[in-house]
Amino acid sequence: MTQQGVRWTADQVLALAPDAASRKAGSKLGAAGPWSEVGSSDDGTVWGLCKGSGSKPYQTVVDIADASGPAYKCSCPSRKFPCKHALGLLLLWAGGDAAVPTGEAPAWAGQWLAGRRKRAEEKKAGDISGSPSGAADPEAARRRAERRAERVTAGAVELEQRLADLLRAGLATAEQSGYGLWEETAARMVDAQAQGLAGRVRELGAIPSTGPGWPVRLLEECALLHLLGQGWLRRERLPDALAATVRSRIGLPASADGPPVRDRWLVLAQYDTADTRLTTRRIWLYGTDSHRTVLLLSYGAAGRAPELALPVGLALEAEVSAYPGAGQLRVALGEQFAPPAPTAIRPRGVTTSQAAARYGDALRDDPWLESVPVTLGRVVPTPDGDSWQLADADEDAALPLTPAARSRPGLWRLVALSGGAPVMVFGECGHQGFTPLTAWPEGPGGGAIALC
Repeated sequence: MTQQGVRWTADQVLALAPDAASRKAGSKLGAAGPWSEVGSSDDGTVWGLCKGSGSKPYQTVVDIADASGPAYKCSCPSRKFPCKHALGLLLLWAGGDAAVPTGEAPAWAGQWLAGRRKRAEEKKAGDISGSPSGAADPEAARRRAERRAERVTAGAVELEQRLADLLRAGLATAEQSGYGLWEETAARMVDAQAQGLAGRVRELGAIPSTGPGWPVRLLEECALLHLLGQGWLRRERLPDALAATVRSRIGLPASADGPPVRDRWLVLAQYDTADTRLTTRRIWLYGTDSHRTVLLLSYGAAGRAPELALPVGLALEAEVSAYPGAGQLRVALGEQFAPPAPTAIRPRGVTTSQAAARYGDALRDDPWLESVPVTLGRVVPTPDGDSWQLADADEDAALPLTPAARSRPGLWRLVALSGGAPVMVFGECGHQGFTPLTAWPEGPGGGAIALC
């Protein structure tokens, strides 16, 4: 946001919520009742005091003008970012000047904001100076990389043996041995510093006894895991791009070394996945000039949402740099030239047949790819027996929704938005079907509706 008069929509605010509980709690605080001394400034700051259970109200302030997305500060004890009070304050601000008038920030809000911007300037100055004193010893880094590669190779060889033992004994033994064997194998891959192999082994162990056809699914995953292990063991014979993909799938770290691409990036979708160790945030961006769709990943410790948050439907002018790998869509966010702001631009849409073909083409570069980002131009959500599908409005074809998509409340938002008419839908298209993440009504003027 660059002008105070430009307000976000409620949907764009709620898309920042770290989880459904925060979204619900924040919505309840989006009215004037619990708030006092609220205000906003022309430089993109919103503040207010929210009455809580204690004697002192919570001090809440949001820096909307931050180029990398809104930043929050609240005196409440919540570990979520943004907390329900920040969401409620932004919802109140989205209602217009009558709810949150323009004024001068109180001292407590101004101090936090001044400190933030001072640190940002110091960091930028440090990045520009590029002090060589902290540079790593390249020879030491090379030796560490060699030692890790040796451990990964030992882990890949051991995994190949375990897969061979499984197939020799028969897939039925996987059901009898239980999950413990796979967890032990995953732990061995962690010891080998092959986190990617460990993750795929855990997925393998969760397949037995999961319903009809599980042996087929288990065999498919075994084949992909075998292919990845063989790719690592024969990486010197692979083309450079495919070898980089194998290293990435194995779990080796890499730096974004692609040339910076400056564009106005539309935020297509944002959602989190979590396990016991880590929360991963996926943010899909669409370059309005380059027409590229790219992925930002950010991480938070278990139980904490990542700090980077970009509201769906807004656009930011920034540079991104690609990570190495064949068909790699992941990028690193570089310099940002303006904070996120509303835009009427939408991504280019394709048919359901073209979406399926796009996933097939992408598998040539990355056989382990679960899905690709796709915008469907004109589709109608329709029931298909006990399931749902997105039927193409202009051809006799459809994409089934994934099991995960069918269980989310976003499906009903999509059905309500469509009402039987075609809509534009962005999501992830893969071997299990299509997962809708964001939708737009047909015709100009309708804003993005987050579905996740």
